[in-house]
Amino acid sequence: MTSSAATTTRGPGALLLLGLSLGYFLVLLDTTVITVALPAVGADLGGGLGALQWVSNGYPLAFAALLLTAGAWSDRHGARRVFLVGLCAFAVLSAATSVAWSVGVLIGLRALLGVAGALLVPTSLALVATAWTEPAARARATGVWAALSGTGLVAGPVAGGLLTDAFGWRSVFLVNVPVALAAVVVVARRAPETPRSSGRGTDVTGQVSAVVALGALTYGLVRARWSAPDVLGALAVAVLAAVVFVLAQRRPETGPVAPMLPPRLFADRTFGWGLAAGAIVNFGLSGVLFVLSLSWQGTRGYSASAAGLAFLPLTIPTALNPVLTGRLVARTGPKVPAVAGFLLMAAGTAAQAATTDPLLAALGLALLGFGVSFAIPSLMTAVLGAVPKDLAGVGGGAVNAARQTGAVLGVAVLGTLLPAGPRTALATAAAVLVVGAVIAGAAVE
Repeated sequence: MTSSAATTTRGPGALLLLGLSLGYFLVLLDTTVITVALPAVGADLGGGLGALQWVSNGYPLAFAALLLTAGAWSDRHGARRVFLVGLCAFAVLSAATSVAWSVGVLIGLRALLGVAGALLVPTSLALVATAWTEPAARARATGVWAALSGTGLVAGPVAGGLLTDAFGWRSVFLVNVPVALAAVVVVARRAPETPRSSGRGTDVTGQVSAVVALGALTYGLVRARWSAPDVLGALAVAVLAAVVFVLAQRRPETGPVAPMLPPRLFADRTFGWGLAAGAIVNFGLSGVLFVLSLSWQGTRGYSASAAGLAFLPLTIPTALNPVLTGRLVARTGPKVPAVAGFLLMAAGTAAQAATTDPLLAALGLALLGFGVSFAIPSLMTAVLGAVPKDLAGVGGGAVNAARQTGAVLGVAVLGTLLPAGPRTALATAAAVLVVGAVIAGAAVE
């Protein structure tokens, strides 16, 4: 073991770092693990394409909407306490989800899982920062945390497929329980207490308007009957709620209730446009995973495990390439790898739309994987570099919230286009990713 690695593990302990990483691992795993299991869910519980879109979207929608407020709760009540509450809730809700008896119950429980997941992200990072006080050791610990937890995102489709074929779709949720409980034991015994702020009130107006805006917009997009009164009503509600959210964020930061997203974050244009670019990354990634999984199993006759294994050309570079990306960003800045990432994602998605040849399709998935692993770390670096230091936590939460919002919209929009054919949906995703490259080239410094 090198001296630097030894420092990381000898600090508060490698076991604590593993426990904290497992919490975030579960959050990311559940964003993608359900994708390959969706056809099995549909066959068992019914509901059609729209219901499956909600099964996929319920989790990231709640996660995105609650993420900023979860950060405030962490500061106010202590990261250790909130993290443990989130882990226990994740274990209980995962067990409940595994026995869901209807698609409506499954969607509701997925949304509650998203709430529990939102509690784990800011708290796990805050506990790493508190436990490893020496800057170099903290940087190494944060890197290990990101690498270990990030495997959840890329392992999701493969694990979901293998579990579904071996034990049924319910097992993709049941497997969370022992992992979460193991993390609870470790963190409860080893995690330090974190400072608690005297805390101002929760931005209830901002929180409720964010949930309503995202939920109503998703409903309208999933329904996609543009002249139907319920769709027009939902879109009108989404616009009204978005206006309320913006107005709520204009309140003074020094008031009794702090805004969730202070306006001065947007003083540097990189922040706002970086959020848009982050949303586009996950729009492409989650939307493409959704389309390909249903297409492969619905029209090509893949089993769930075969579909999961078919995603390996995507997952392997996503797991391995971030190390190279970090070095490239340090050398050139974030703009070049961010633009390159979007273009690689667009090319890989376009290849999926253009061919059914297995070799070319695998090459396209590899391009998509390399693109994701270039784009996301670069955008995170650019956006956090544009954030005032006293708002770094809020800025990081905003980036993750934007990405999850993009995931929700990707599944909703591309799922709506899926009846016209997978190629139409995939070509649309490729075009949106090209727009992301333009944004990154113009806004990222």
